[in-house]
Order: sequence, then C-alpha cells, then structure tokens
Amino acid sequence: MERVETLIVGAGPAGLAMSRCLAARGVEHVALERGRIAERWRSERWDSLRLLTPAWMTRLPGAEPLPLPPTSYASAADVVAHLERYARPAPVVEGAAVERISRLGDDYLVESAAGAWRARSVVLATGACDEPFVPPMAAHLSARIHQRVPTRYRRPDDLPPGGVLVVGASAAGAQLAAELREAGRQVTLAVGAHTRMPRRHLGRDIYEWLDAMGTLDRRWHDTRDLRAARRAPSMQLVGRADVAVDLPSLQARGVRLFGRLIGVDGTRVAFADDLVATTRAADARLRRVLDRVDAFARSLGEDDAAAVRPAPFTAPTSASSLDLTSAGITSVLWATGFRRRTAHLHLPVVGPDGELVHHGGETPMPGLYALGLPFLRRRKSTYLDGVGADARELAARVVAHLRGESRTRAA
Repeated sequence: MERVETLIVGAGPAGLAMSRCLAARGVEHVALERGRIAERWRSERWDSLRLLTPAWMTRLPGAEPLPLPPTSYASAADVVAHLERYARPAPVVEGAAVERISRLGDDYLVESAAGAWRARSVVLATGACDEPFVPPMAAHLSARIHQRVPTRYRRPDDLPPGGVLVVGASAAGAQLAAELREAGRQVTLAVGAHTRMPRRHLGRDIYEWLDAMGTLDRRWHDTRDLRAARRAPSMQLVGRADVAVDLPSLQARGVRLFGRLIGVDGTRVAFADDLVATTRAADARLRRVLDRVDAFARSLGEDDAAAVRPAPFTAPTSASSLDLTSAGITSVLWATGFRRRTAHLHLPVVGPDGELVHHGGETPMPGLYALGLPFLRRRKSTYLDGVGADARELAARVVAHLRGESRTRAA
C-alpha cells in the first residue's frame, strides 16, 4: 500500500486542475485515471462534438491558451491534446480504475486496479458525466428496436438504417437530432425541459455576454433553489457559429416534435401532453435572459435597438402515442442526462437520490471533496472555464484539512 497526502480520482479537466493547484501549494498528491488522461474526451464523445464555449473560455489554472482562434470552438481532439499538454507535470497513474474508497482510521483507503493507496484526503474529480442515465421504461422497449446512449454513439452510421427517436432535447439531444437529420435520417424528438438560447446576440457569442455580466460566476450560496439550478438543462447550442439547434430550427429541417416520453410498451411509446407548455416556458426563460443582456449592453453605452431576437415558438400539436415500427423508427437514442457513479463509495456521503451530498464540494466526511459537478461552487462549475476557480478554492480547503485546522465552510 502506498501513502500520499492527497489522492485525486480522475485525470480529466477537474482532476488536472486540482493537481495543478495542489502542486502550487506544495501538497504531495497523485491522480488515478481509469483509462488514459482525458479518457472520456477520447472514447465517449461523438465525432462531430465541439465545446459549446468559445476557445477563449478554456482557462484552466496555469494552462497556456488553446492554440485556436479565440472565438472558435474546440473539437474533442483539440481538448484531448490540450489536456495532454496540461498534464505533463502532473503525477498521474493511468489504467487505475478506482474500485473502492473506504475509511482507514483517520485516513482513506483507495483501492484501484493499479493498487491501493492510503491518503489523508481524497478529491473526487470524475466530473458530471459518470454514467448515462437511461430511464427504467427502456427495459420495456421491444428487442427489435436498437438502443444507444450518446457516450456509445460516434456517427449516424453507428445506428441501423431507419428512423431514430431521440429522447431529450438539451444540448446533446438537440445536436444529435440535427446531425442525424442532416445525414438524411427521419428523426423524432421527445422534448422535455430545455433551455433555448441563441448562439450570438448583439454581435457577440452569448457566452461572452454571460461571462461579462457575471452570470456564470454566480455562487452556489447565493442561489435560491440550488437543487433546481443543479438540475437545469444545458443550453440548446452547438459549437458552430452558423448553426442553430433550437426547436424551431430542428422543426424547419423536418425533425418531428413530441412531448416528454412517459411510457414504453414493446414498439409503442407514449408522450405527455406538455409540448406547448414546455416550449412556452423555454421561451419565457429566453426572454428573461435576453432582457438582462440588453439592459447590460445599454449600461455599457451600446445600442440594442437593432437587436434581433429569436422569434417566439408556437409548438405544434403532437400525438400522445406512436408505434415505432409503423413510423419507421428502428433506433432510440437516450439523451437523458447522467448520474453519478457511487457504488465504489463505502462512505455515508450519498443521498437518497443517488447524488453525492456536499456543500460547495465539501462532503460530510472530513478530508473528502468533490470537483466538477453541476453548480458546485458557481454556475460554470462544469465548464473547463469554471472548474479551475473551484479547484483553487477547494485546494485551500484541502490544505486546511492537512494542517489540522478547524473545519469551517468556505464563503
């Protein structure tokens, strides 16, 4: 068994950012990575995926800027190359999937495929995309219908010939629906809660406005309903300035829209009668955000008189059920989000909902921290641009724990 002051689980953006921050504070540490550095970016992303944030927003602690035009959008390969460069000074052990974390006296015992470590503190930095969530109703789908999750999808040809039902209309579902339709597939989209947003507004990328306004830096303890904020769907964007993937754009391309999927029985599926309400709610949120952007632009002396906003969307009336075989649908793509992998945590830190219990990344167990989860300490906590700021603050908490200082929650 090896000993180390701090053990980091994961060597993706979160784990590498924490490694850089601990190294700057002189903390002995090691990062365990289940595969290769940035494994998810290598093996769990579809070929056409690009970051939703522009290149200038990739601001990891101590990292060089992405070698791309600042307003461009990095591909998965770009991200992998960037993280490989960033990881060069980091003490990373690859091929070390963590199998169990438990208490060992006042320390933690971390057992992995590459051996066991005893550590005074542990940082769980596997991020927000541990395991694709597939609703239990999927078990009732006919074996004749092919099922796939986004982490196992690379390109349209991966799916058998025929139409595709995409379940989920956040960023992943909207992008995949657009890609499949562009490839000539008949696409049906089951729409749940979503966030409609234009790629650009008043001549700038929407993220430039949100960054300048401080929206992305909003703190977790200043949020009225943190649980809802952490579950908020990602924006319907794609990493291209010339393409929109909101519902009106998808519908114009021939994607058929239905309400939220609520039932499966063989080849027959049922939809909620909520498409109109869901799209109206998304439009209302869109208006509120753009109202704030316009007011901010005026405060800077910029004229918003010529601002062009997305037209309000009136959702079509949709059927309550559909027979997949009769509709020519041969595949279902479950773009229904992710859940945390917690079976390896033999510690009292998992809530009834299966999520890690934490307060700004500090769990109820002294010396056990989390990084890279939605709205961990600020709204942008899952972005490459936000995980670094969280890592700096949590690194200070790790140091305080190692020094034996009294444990108080950070502001």
